[in-house]
Amino acid sequence: MKSLPLHQLYKSCVLKDLPFKTTRQLEPLAEIVGQNRAQEAVRFALAMPHGGYNVYAVGRNGLGKRTMMLRYLEHHVDTEQQSHDWCYVANFDEPRNPTLLKLPAGQGTQLKQDMEKLMARLVKMIPQTFDSDSFLERAEKLKDEYAKKQEDELEKVAAQAKRKKVSLNITTPGGYRLVAMNGEEPHTAESFQALTDEQRAKFEDSVNKLEKKLRQALRKLADWELEYAEKQHLLNQETLEGISGHQIDELIEKYQELPGVVTYLNAVRKDLVDNLDIFLEDDEERAAIAYASLDKKTPRRYLVNVLVHQKTNEVPVVVEDNPTYHNLFGYVENVTFKGTVFTDFSLIRPGSLHKANGGYLLMDAIKVLEQPFVWDGLKRALRSRTLQINSLERELTLSGTISIEPEAVPLDVKIVLFGDRETWMLLQEYDPEFAELFRVTADFENEMYRTEESQLLYAKFIASLVVEKKLLHCSSKAVARIIEHSARMAEHQDRLSLHAADIANLLRESDFWARQAGAKLITEVHVERALESARYRSSRIRDHFYDSIRDGSTLVSTTGTCVGQVNALSVLSTGGFEFGLSNRVTATCYYGDGEVMDIERDVKLGGNIHSKGVMILSSWLSSHFAVTDPMHLSASLTFEQNYGEVDGDSASLAELCALVSALSGIPVRQDLAITGSVNQFGEVQPIGGVNEKVEGFYATCELKGGLSGTQGVIVPATNVQNLMLDSEVVKAARAGTFAVYSVARVEEAITLLLGKPAGKADEKGRYPRQSVFGIIQQRLETMREHERQEHARDDHKDPSIH
Repeated sequence: MKSLPLHQLYKSCVLKDLPFKTTRQLEPLAEIVGQNRAQEAVRFALAMPHGGYNVYAVGRNGLGKRTMMLRYLEHHVDTEQQSHDWCYVANFDEPRNPTLLKLPAGQGTQLKQDMEKLMARLVKMIPQTFDSDSFLERAEKLKDEYAKKQEDELEKVAAQAKRKKVSLNITTPGGYRLVAMNGEEPHTAESFQALTDEQRAKFEDSVNKLEKKLRQALRKLADWELEYAEKQHLLNQETLEGISGHQIDELIEKYQELPGVVTYLNAVRKDLVDNLDIFLEDDEERAAIAYASLDKKTPRRYLVNVLVHQKTNEVPVVVEDNPTYHNLFGYVENVTFKGTVFTDFSLIRPGSLHKANGGYLLMDAIKVLEQPFVWDGLKRALRSRTLQINSLERELTLSGTISIEPEAVPLDVKIVLFGDRETWMLLQEYDPEFAELFRVTADFENEMYRTEESQLLYAKFIASLVVEKKLLHCSSKAVARIIEHSARMAEHQDRLSLHAADIANLLRESDFWARQAGAKLITEVHVERALESARYRSSRIRDHFYDSIRDGSTLVSTTGTCVGQVNALSVLSTGGFEFGLSNRVTATCYYGDGEVMDIERDVKLGGNIHSKGVMILSSWLSSHFAVTDPMHLSASLTFEQNYGEVDGDSASLAELCALVSALSGIPVRQDLAITGSVNQFGEVQPIGGVNEKVEGFYATCELKGGLSGTQGVIVPATNVQNLMLDSEVVKAARAGTFAVYSVARVEEAITLLLGKPAGKADEKGRYPRQSVFGIIQQRLETMREHERQEHARDDHKDPSIH
C-alpha cells in the first residue's frame, strides 16, 4: 500500500487565487463573511412589522454575532422610521401619576430649555411685579373697597342698634355681640334685672330683630369676601398674564402640532396662578432638593424630565452589557432632605428599553437570565407592548413608602439576544412563551466552504478586520497563511473557520511581531511567528507528557515488532490547546468462551462510547471466526499506563488489530501508529483530531531517537480531507522519512500493521492458509479438534454417559 501524496497532507492556498499584493488593495467587507443564513433570518425579523419577531442569535462565542448585528443595523436600518424623545411632566391634577409626552427627535430637549427659560423669567419677574407700586396700589384699592363695604354694612346695623339702645361690639375677628345699654354704659346683670318686665321684653325683642339683621349683614360680608378673593385672583391672573402670557402663547404656537404639549402648556398657565407662592417665597428646601438631585434651582413643579433624547432622527441601536432590572426598565430615584425621603417625576430615570424604543436592543441571553426578575419583566413588556416603571423594591417587598406611578411608555422595540445553542434549547423546552416572543432564530455557521471565490471573500474579511482594528496591512502570502490556518481550525481542507475572534487575535499578534521587527507589512513570517508564540505559551502540559516519553517513563515503541501491541493515538485538550499522544494498546488471548474482556470498562475507566466500540469488535470477531462453531479463545484489551477515563471509539481499529495479532500470534509493526473507528462490517469510520494525532506520533518518533524512515500513521480514508498537517511533518513526508497511510477497511489496516495479507474468504468461508485470518482460523480449528478429542476421550472412559 502506498502512502498518501504530499498534496493530500496539506492543501496550500495558491497565490494566483489571491489577485492582490496587499490587503490595502481590497475593499473591506461591510458584512460578516459566510453567515448568509443568519443574515437572512435577521433581515426577515427586522422587516416584520408584527410583534413577537424578536431574534435569538445562536452560535458559540467569537463567531462575530454582535459585530454582524451592529454592522447590519448600521447599513440596513430603515431611515424613514421616525425616532422620538420621551419626556415626563407634572400631572397637576394627579401628582402621583406623571404625564408622558412623546415628541419628535430633538424636541424634548428643546421643550425642556423653553420651560427653563420661561421659569427663569418668572422666578425673576413675579416677585418684582407683585412687589411693584402699581400692583400693590391696585391690590390695596381692592382691599380698601372691600373693607369700606364691610364697615358700611356693619355701621348700618350698629346705627339701628343704637336707636334701639343696643350696642354692637366686635369681640374677636369675625365675632360680634349685641349688648343692651344703660345710658352710656352697658347694663350689668343687676341693672338689667332692675328693669320692668316690659322694658326687658322690649330689649329682648330688639336684640332678636337686630340679630337677624346682623346675620344677613354677615352673609353679605362672606359673599363680598369671596368676591374679593375672586377679584384678587383675577388681578393676579391678569398681572401674571402680562408677564408670562405672550411667552406661553409663543410656546403653544411653536408646539401646536403636538396636542400633548399644548395641553400641558395650558395646564401650566392655569397652575401658575394657583401656585404663585412658589415664586414669592424663598424656599430653602427646594434649593436643597435641586442641589441633591443635580437639577437647576427652578420650581420642580414645572421641570421637564427628558427621559430619552435622540440627537438626530436615527433609529436607536442600544447594546446593553449589564442588563440588571434597573438598567433595563428604568427606576425612580429618591432624594433625602433633613431625614425625609422625597421623590417626584423629575427623578424618573430611563432604562435601555426606553433608549432603544422605536429601534433595537442587543443583549447577551445568559446575562439576561442571570439577573433576578429581568426575564419575566422583559416578557411582560414585550407581551403588553408597554413599559411600566415599577420600582423593584415594591415588587420584592410590601414596602409602603410613597412613590409615584408614571404613565406607561408605549413600547415598540426589536430585541436581539445572543446565546449558545444549549441556552436556546433549554428556553425552547422550559419556557412556553419564549417561542412566541422570539420567533426568529439566526443560526450562525462555524465554517464555510473553501473555494477560489470564498478565499477572496475571506481575504476581504481579513482586510476589514485590519481596517477595523487599525493594524498593519497583510501581504498576499500572509493572507494565504491565515487562510491555511483557518482550514486547519475548521479541520477540513475544503472548509474555512468562521471563528472571527480567533482570526482577529491571530492578526493582532501578527501585527505585534511585525511592529517588533519594524516591518511596514504583516508577512507570512510574522503570522508563523504569532502561531508559534501562541503554541509555545499553551504547550506546558504537552511538553510535560513529551518529557515522560523522552525519559522512558511512558513506554512507547517506535521501532521493531511485537505481538498483541499497537500504537493507538489520542487527543488531549488543555483549555483550547489540543495535542496528540501515542498510547500503547495491548491484547492477550487465552483459552475461553470467545469473550473479549475490556479491562477499561470493568474497572469503570471506560466511557459508554468506548465500551460500545469494544462490543462492536467482539461482534466483528464472532462474525468472522465463530459463525458455525464456538470460539474457544478469549481475549483481554487495555490501554497501558492509562490512569484516567477513556472515552470515544477512535481507538477501536487499533484495539481490533491488537486482538487479531494476539489471536494469530503475528507481531505488529511498532513503527506505525493507527487511529480510526470500526463498524460491525469492518468498515473504517472517521474520527476527530486527525492532525493532532499524526503530529503526536511524529513528535513521539522524534523523541524516541529520531525518524527511522519507515515510520508513519494509518488514518481512515474518510479523514484524508481533514488533513492540514504541520509544516515539519509535511517536510518529513517530502523527504520520505515519515508517511501517512489511509485505509477504508479493517483488512487493509491489518495487512499494513502485520505485514501479511489479511485474507479473503472463499465460497466455503475458508481463508488462505498463509493469510492472517487463515492462521487464526487454523488455530481455532486445532483448538476445536482438541476439544472434540477431549470429549470423545471422556465419553470413552465413562460409558454410563450413554
